[in-house]
Amino acid sequence: MRNLLVILSDEHRFDAMGCAGHDFVQTPHLDSLASRSLRFTNAYTPSPICVPARAAFATGRYVHQTGHWDNACPYTGTPRGWGHQLQDAGIPVESIGKLHYRDPQDDSGFDRLHIPMMVQDGIGMIWASIRHEDERLFGRGRMLGTEIGAGESAYTRYDAAVTARTVDWLRDAADRPAGWCLYVGLVAPHFPLVCPQPFYDIYDRMDLPEPKLHPSTGYRMHPWVERQNAMMESESRFADADERRRAFVAYYGLISWLDHNVGQIMAALGEAGLADDTTVVYSSDHGDNVGARGLWGKSNMYQESVAVPMLLCDPNLAPGTCDTPVSLVDLAATIPAHFGIPAVPEMVGDPLVAIAAADDDPDRVVFSEYHAVGAVNGAFMLRKWRYKLIHYIGFEDELFDLEADPEELVNLASDPAHAGALAALHQALREICDPQEVNDRAHAEQRAMVDALGGLDAVRDLGPKGATPPPKTGA
Repeated sequence: MRNLLVILSDEHRFDAMGCAGHDFVQTPHLDSLASRSLRFTNAYTPSPICVPARAAFATGRYVHQTGHWDNACPYTGTPRGWGHQLQDAGIPVESIGKLHYRDPQDDSGFDRLHIPMMVQDGIGMIWASIRHEDERLFGRGRMLGTEIGAGESAYTRYDAAVTARTVDWLRDAADRPAGWCLYVGLVAPHFPLVCPQPFYDIYDRMDLPEPKLHPSTGYRMHPWVERQNAMMESESRFADADERRRAFVAYYGLISWLDHNVGQIMAALGEAGLADDTTVVYSSDHGDNVGARGLWGKSNMYQESVAVPMLLCDPNLAPGTCDTPVSLVDLAATIPAHFGIPAVPEMVGDPLVAIAAADDDPDRVVFSEYHAVGAVNGAFMLRKWRYKLIHYIGFEDELFDLEADPEELVNLASDPAHAGALAALHQALREICDPQEVNDRAHAEQRAMVDALGGLDAVRDLGPKGATPPPKTGA
């Protein structure tokens, strides 16, 4: 039986790899992995924020099915997910690194958790669960934090510790029976945008391009996006042009730092003699806007935020690309299928190998949703064929033809020529859920969670103000 190594990073936008055709990002180790992989060119997150995305991946279910709405609704092991399926079948399954679940003591589907990163105090960002527009908290500072530039942060030290633990684990695995599953959670390129000097220097020497659709050029944000972004807005809060430039340099530098760590892991796999017996998957929990439309971080449904890289390296699969839309819920279905474990009906995805065998299915639907920090109402994304619908509760839709307009420059939602496509996408969306019902339920459950912790005033200072602190590792 083949082993399975799953590597999940945090906030790696889909196009920021050399193998994806990026103009300047240097990712030699991911590119090497991609040369031996099936690369899914249209992969998406079930929710463009950490905790809901990771709970959806753990369970293979959509956010509205699990109720993990935001970064204060961490996974506790319920509903059961792919890890539990492996345990039931006697497959050894362990994790190293970031999970962003509630508590290491929860039965989350791993035999052992190595240096796990969980939400702070088991609660997470409960203050961000206050979502009604007249109650939301402002003045929390910019999303990106206070420090930007070259150096070390708690996150880069944590990634170094996760990588070192993974290298040691793989060396030990050379003497273990085949048929194990190892999940590795790396944090980069998630902010804070503080990057180790050698990787920062790669991009500090470059003349970096300006991102698209900056508001200073006349671009107007969609009203839902404008309200969401206002809660922890970053673009106007750079100290000066130099700090803003450092943010770009550090983000791309952190991608090369991530790539370096992936390279160390892959080298250890080879040195242990396990490369030919191990299937490797690489993906990320969501992307990052990196200044596009004047936005930083994630939390919206544009490609930069909601699309993710996805590589599947298996010697039994021919390398290449697959353009069929897929999601992290499909990756969730892939893990038990890899070990021959029958599918669970509650899991909504399909194994990636089966999707690739279907060869560019134009009718396949991928779905994402957002009910978290800054969102006064829910946002829903549906990708089918060449089109992408973004449906906002209480706001006008956006519709993009990604074949003709991959940069999402022209909203076609009000164009009569695309009325049929818009209606078909709305029908497909409602076959998945009732957006209004889901929105109302998310608000009600988040308010109940706030009330259970003492109400609005009591939770305003609970939870991290920005990035979740990592655990102590001794690194």
